[in-house]
Amino acid sequence: MFRKILIANRGEIACRIIKTARHLGVATVAVYSDADRDAMHVAAADEAVHIGGSAPKDSYLNVQTIIDAALKTGAEAIHPGYGFLSENPDFVDALTAAGLIFIGPSASAIRAMGLKDAAKALMEQAGVPVVPGYHGERQDADFLHMRAESIGYPVLIKAVAGGGGKGMRRVDAPSTFMEGLRAAKAEAANAFGNDAVLIEKYVASPRHIEVQVFGDGTDAVHLFERDCSLQRRHQKVIEEAPAPGMTAEMREAMGSAAVRAAKTIGYSGAGTVEFIVDGSEGLRPDRFWFMEMNTRLQVEHPVTEAITGLDLVEWQLRVASGEPLPLKQEQIELRGHAFEARLYAEDVPAGFLPATGTLAHLQFPSNCRADTGVSTGDMISPWYDPMIAKIITHGPTRDIALAKLTRALEETEVAGTVTNLTFLTALSRHSGFRAGEVDTGLIPRDLASLLADSSHNGLEHAMIARAALHAARLPKDPLAGFSLWQPLRQTVMLEKDGDVVTVAFAFRGANQCRIDISEHSYTATQTGGCWRIEGQPEMRVVEANGIHVFAAGRSITLRLHDLLQRETAGGQGSDVTLAPMPGLVRAMLVQAGQDVELGEPLCILEAMKMEHTLRASRDGRVAEVFAHEGAQISAGDPLVRLEAGNVAHG
Repeated sequence: MFRKILIANRGEIACRIIKTARHLGVATVAVYSDADRDAMHVAAADEAVHIGGSAPKDSYLNVQTIIDAALKTGAEAIHPGYGFLSENPDFVDALTAAGLIFIGPSASAIRAMGLKDAAKALMEQAGVPVVPGYHGERQDADFLHMRAESIGYPVLIKAVAGGGGKGMRRVDAPSTFMEGLRAAKAEAANAFGNDAVLIEKYVASPRHIEVQVFGDGTDAVHLFERDCSLQRRHQKVIEEAPAPGMTAEMREAMGSAAVRAAKTIGYSGAGTVEFIVDGSEGLRPDRFWFMEMNTRLQVEHPVTEAITGLDLVEWQLRVASGEPLPLKQEQIELRGHAFEARLYAEDVPAGFLPATGTLAHLQFPSNCRADTGVSTGDMISPWYDPMIAKIITHGPTRDIALAKLTRALEETEVAGTVTNLTFLTALSRHSGFRAGEVDTGLIPRDLASLLADSSHNGLEHAMIARAALHAARLPKDPLAGFSLWQPLRQTVMLEKDGDVVTVAFAFRGANQCRIDISEHSYTATQTGGCWRIEGQPEMRVVEANGIHVFAAGRSITLRLHDLLQRETAGGQGSDVTLAPMPGLVRAMLVQAGQDVELGEPLCILEAMKMEHTLRASRDGRVAEVFAHEGAQISAGDPLVRLEAGNVAHG
């Protein structure tokens, strides 16, 4: 076993690796950028080395700097985590040349699976079923358009070097193929430095089921499957293991195919073979096809750990240090069911746009495993993936594990940035999901109902009432000094999202009061030192740069309204297109004096390596362009202003 390893990553996965290394008695070295100087993984490691600026290319993607840090600290091996350099064969070659060990597969194995087209050809030769499509080298647009016609719409355009939904577009008709191809190629070139694409038949009722494999370079085993069908924008939201509806015959077929794939390339370490499954007639052994192999540890590996009782990071370290696989296939047992929900800083109603902010409060319940790399006071920066945590639950049955997930999400508390927590909670309660009826189209198909505002049930007003009770700073006896022959009344003015909300109390004794908010009235009762609002779940109040109220997976933030404050009317108005998130202006598509129509593209903004096209909100003429191509902008920055009023087109 190694004496010391360096972790070439950050955040929750770095903390996760450090935990296992410490359990095995292995010393750890963390690396960090300017933005991560005070990060959790830096404090958790035995040593830490600064490796450069906040931008990944200046730090976590700087191969030589990371190698130098390992050599300087005496680390024998480097664990890449996931993302960044984890699937970069040139990085593996550089480590080997420097006399270091890469905790993962060989460079040749990564290269074999690194390009989707070559990987599919290799798997086809190995007898692993692949999706119908075009995986060749020819990339001219007209030829690809013709191949899409021959495959039959709808099709998926996918970056050959891609992952995480980047460089991927679904095209439903020939008329939109060229636009989809341009966008996919541009995004692929930016994210991976390679704009080559492949085309695949789009499966009508698709499920995303992947198999966890592990190899030691000679032998390989599988550790059962995970269902990752709940996705938004081709990125996973909630994963589970095992897959609902899985049969013994199907599991044997998929597991054998995955192991065959790993053995074909002499795989060593943790890997995932991803399959697209046609679930229209249940899970059938003749209805799954190879999509790609991720030659690294996956974000969702905790659900596999939960159902097998194994530590996959420990297996990685043991195999990389020269040990054979710890268990044979027949020794690996499946126990119960597990779920993982990815908690992100993102604006779900705005299209799952990544968000930033300082975490004024962060707390997880005790009835779950929460893998995180941040804590209260930390900043979610625009430089890296905005994931806050992974919330994992396990139970003897799917129903119990899912009930525990819902409860864990309801009791998770985050303040200081917008998150997808309410959305995750709603998704965990979705009737189809609870019944195991999952496919990759569930979220986009039912998005409106998942985003439905639950304020109609009085919860939001009740939460405001609870915040007002907290803000009122009531004495132990709120009737102290009372002498009039009428209920004692008190008024509190709060601000929520820029609006002023007036809350009035009318006390009926020391432990009960009536609360009026607009046309709504509630009765609040104090028991056990805690105020409870009638008919609503228990609420927790935290004061940290505002008053934060948490209940049933929802949260609101309010502040006391200052009556003396006089705000001038600000903002640019609806004629100005504002940046919905921090990012990079990849292309400015208009100039001053140009006429535009409703929906016409104005600029392309890149954030988290994804492209977002911002479009005109009405017909008009461009009056001003505030940003230029290559500019780094913040959320809310003005980008384009149209002339006031409507401009007639001649």
